Amino acid sequence: MQFDRGISWSRKDEGGAVAVLRIPNIEEGHINLDDLKYIDPKNGNGELDKNDIVMVASNGNPDLVGRSALVTEKEVGMRFASFLVRLRLDNTKLLSHYAHLFLLTPNFKRELRRKIATTSGIYNLRKEHVEKIEIPIPPLAIQKQIVERLDKIAEAQKLNDELIKKTDELFQSLLHKELNPAGKDWEVKKLNEVGEIITGTTPSTKNREYWNGEFLWATPTDIKENTFVLMDTPKKLSRGGYERTRPVPKNAILVTCIASIGKMAIAGKEMATNQQINSIVCNKNSDPFFVFFSLQKDKKKLISLGKTTAVPIINKSEFGRIKIFLPPLEIQKQIVTKLSTVQNYKKQLLGQKLKLKELFDSALAKSFKK
Repeated sequence: MQFDRGISWSRKDEGGAVAVLRIPNIEEGHINLDDLKYIDPKNGNGELDKNDIVMVASNGNPDLVGRSALVTEKEVGMRFASFLVRLRLDNTKLLSHYAHLFLLTPNFKRELRRKIATTSGIYNLRKEHVEKIEIPIPPLAIQKQIVERLDKIAEAQKLNDELIKKTDELFQSLLHKELNPAGKDWEVKKLNEVGEIITGTTPSTKNREYWNGEFLWATPTDIKENTFVLMDTPKKLSRGGYERTRPVPKNAILVTCIASIGKMAIAGKEMATNQQINSIVCNKNSDPFFVFFSLQKDKKKLISLGKTTAVPIINKSEFGRIKIFLPPLEIQKQIVTKLSTVQNYKKQLLGQKLKLKELFDSALAKSFKK
């Protein structure tokens, strides 16, 4: 196995014609070509070729060390940075594609984690770390069968991810089109006029009797990138703890207003929240999903309001003064139907993404079962 470290460069080398891969470009199992650096290389270990394996070799996070990707036609001729290594194999004995699949297995990651050493907080991968981990090597024909089987699942994952991306683009286009007030006789309302603003609270963490019950208690970390309707929370309160909060009903709009400003979701059930979240309980003239979509459209403005302090914060009064355009209720519901249709389709695609990952992980484990 050929094991080569990448190149270093200075600022004066930047702006050249040769693309160089860095750690952010190496995602689990594939190469992300966003945010490439271009340099005029003066030294290094040569260009990348198809079927080379690029691996993260040095990082302060041990979970990143060993992350790898297989070089395709698109990356041929690129260079790779000094915190990466290139593995080049003899494909007459061990297919690079097959070997790379092995590098994705939990067994390999566990073994590698035991072997890598740290120097001043940086974990470093050496050639012997990889060579000492045993890999099952069946005949080439079997290796090809395993690669083909897993490639079919990976291709389905890729197509599904592309549909998710297109759905996001459609949603953003529709969002800005449908919520554009130009030429429409829509009212301008403050958030405290479309509903009641409720700031959450945290029961005493020193009192164990308040925790580990059945009542939902949301924090900003529970609102993920793709969260639309929040149905569950990992932390739950007892009845005693819940009685010391300010619960919000189903369909309340949850908006993070301290630190990670702008994360938002619809409450799928009655729940409490911590003090970082302001919730809007809409009145009868305001559709909560319409208000939610309006805030999503102007999320950048919302984030900018919190940048005036060291820890970003929008207090309850400021939050209540935020203005949105509000059409008649019937039009709100029509717009919500259109936007929700796209969001529900995305939810199906995200469910399919999870199933495909489970299928891939299961097939991968079976392929390399000892």
